[in-house]
Order: sequence, then C-alpha cells, then structure tokens
Amino acid sequence: MLKRIEENEFDRIYEIMEKSFPLDEIRTHDGQKSLFCDPAYVIYAPDNDGGAVINAFIAVWELEDTLFVEHFAVDPDYRNAGVGSRLLNELVNLTGNDKMICLEVELPDTDISKRRIGFYERNGFVLNYYPYIQPALSDGRSSVPLKIMTYGRSICENEFEKIKTYLYTRVYKRLV
Repeated sequence: MLKRIEENEFDRIYEIMEKSFPLDEIRTHDGQKSLFCDPAYVIYAPDNDGGAVINAFIAVWELEDTLFVEHFAVDPDYRNAGVGSRLLNELVNLTGNDKMICLEVELPDTDISKRRIGFYERNGFVLNYYPYIQPALSDGRSSVPLKIMTYGRSICENEFEKIKTYLYTRVYKRLV
C-alpha cells in the first residue's frame, strides 16, 4: 500500500533524495519542499505498518493526462530487496490506464545508468530516444541531458513533444 507523505515528513524524503541523486537533479531543500503548495505534486511512500521509517518514495506530478514521476528512490540501506519494484507496481495500479506514466533517466552511457534503465524496463517502462534536457532546477545548478521513459509503450514524436511541453511549463516553470 502507498501512503501520501505529509509536509512534516519531508525531511526524511529529502535525505533519501540527497543520497540518491546528483545535485543537479534535485532542487534545494526549500525549493523542493515548496512544491507541497502545488496540488498536482504528490509524494508517496510505502505504508510500512503506520510508523516504520520511510525507506523509499516516489514523487509525482499528477497532470491532466500524464503522471510524471519526478523522483523515485529507495534508501541505499534498503535496496535490492524488491522495495522499488513493489512501489512502482503500486503506483501503476493506483494510476490505472487513465494516464500516461513517464519519467526521466540519465543517458545510457554508463554501467549504472544502463542498470537503472534495465530496472525500469523490467518494470514495464520503455526508453524513448528523443533528445531531451532537464532545465536547471535551481540557481547554481546545471541543466542535465536525460531521456524520457514511458510505461507500457514507446511514444511517437508528437506525444513526446506534448510531454516535454507539460514538463517544461508545468513542472519546471520554463517557457518552451
């Protein structure tokens, strides 16, 4: 089961983010926490019998017809135990077939990025090869070349452009 994270639980989420993502792929603590003011932004975590330590999370943007997984991570101490696959499967079940589920991944040019992509592929996602750059998330951070993965099927270029426009304007607050 997934539970929705409340703002008072955010510090633990950010701790996992810092352990799991390069600095350029996360906002500052305050910048990330401020997203709780946006009703489209939701963070889920496994419901570990009401009170156990949060060991993983999935932060999503529930947009019109797209569910964008902005951050997904398992605390390094809990990896390789199936937590991530269970969390992704629960998110897919929660979403149903109502929305396209997409996420960003690093370019497949290192062993670790290839392993991450393989994890998502084993969980039903497909890598799309359209050029994509995540804008800088905060002052002093750099933009990052990434790829978009979608759940269940690949997308055509028009679908990709629509997703990219959603992400740039709604999530990253940039003009396209």
